[in-house]
Amino acid sequence: MKSTQEFNTVPDDVAYQHMILQHVSRTFALTIPQLPEKLRLVVSNAYLLCRIADSIEDDKSMSIEQKKEYADMFIDVVRNNKNVNIFSKKLFDILSPNATDAEHNLIANTEKVIRVTHSFNKRQLSALNRCVSIMCKGMAKYQIEESLNGLKNIKDMNDYCYHVAGVVGEMLTELFCDYSTDIDKNQKKLMELAVSFGQGLQMTNILKDIWEDHSRGACWLPKDHFKKYGIDISTKKPNQNINEFNNALIELLGVAYAHLENALTYTLLIPKNEIGLRKFCLWAIGMAVLTLEKIRKNPNFTNGKEVKISHLSVKLTILITSIFVKNDAILRFLIKLTGRHLPRVNIHEKL
Repeated sequence: MKSTQEFNTVPDDVAYQHMILQHVSRTFALTIPQLPEKLRLVVSNAYLLCRIADSIEDDKSMSIEQKKEYADMFIDVVRNNKNVNIFSKKLFDILSPNATDAEHNLIANTEKVIRVTHSFNKRQLSALNRCVSIMCKGMAKYQIEESLNGLKNIKDMNDYCYHVAGVVGEMLTELFCDYSTDIDKNQKKLMELAVSFGQGLQMTNILKDIWEDHSRGACWLPKDHFKKYGIDISTKKPNQNINEFNNALIELLGVAYAHLENALTYTLLIPKNEIGLRKFCLWAIGMAVLTLEKIRKNPNFTNGKEVKISHLSVKLTILITSIFVKNDAILRFLIKLTGRHLPRVNIHEKL
């Protein structure tokens, strides 16, 4: 394990934040620069805060009790900007050697991230505090429930998705509204759609990562949904070609797609002159819909790499959405065209 001193090579807090983002998330390192300049710093900081919370949740060397302890400490650190070095050193020392160098780097430099956090205005800071608090408490709850038995039902799956992604959508919406009075005019409607936006992206990740989660003893699928098809998901293993499982899985693709349609509605509420903000949203939506379609074509996949979209698909998504970023009608058409083979599901009946 590297020492904390090895990581303290970028003296400026903002420069450090920009540097570490390149190493902890290629996706956000690509999309955040599309945002208006006034949003880039706060959204980057928000992502890094969520990443620290994720590092606690994902660490396999910590007990559930330790994870709760560090999650509670982190909530306090973000809210009060106190005892940051104590938290950082303790977490750095206990963090699994399996964590990436970038994760160790980030934890070692938590103080720099938190100093940036507390440079923001009151509305921004409130949004970040709320997100971190809800996310950390939700993660602690679902750590206890993690098993191969799956979640009880769709409602529980929605709740899980809210705590790890929907709340992020709410936070980003609050930051967007703080940035623009024109966006703020639609705050109520955007907030309603923000949770669905996060749900669609998180469900896509869950469906793509079924077997990676399975290998570490976790399942975030709704067991009552699969039971309806005669499947006990606690006994399902990769390489078992069971039509009933595939049918249940494909119906969930339809649920995720319906949420992504709401995500598009959210995006089209953003003024057309906010090209960067629209791109930030559209790229995520486009790549998620393409992922769902890959899963539909290959429901017997045994690992996420088999349904990962190609670099060419990513480039085409970026190119096409950038060309038509101001054309709402064509954007709607493109999403419907891409998802035309996915089932149509009334998500309100699933709640």
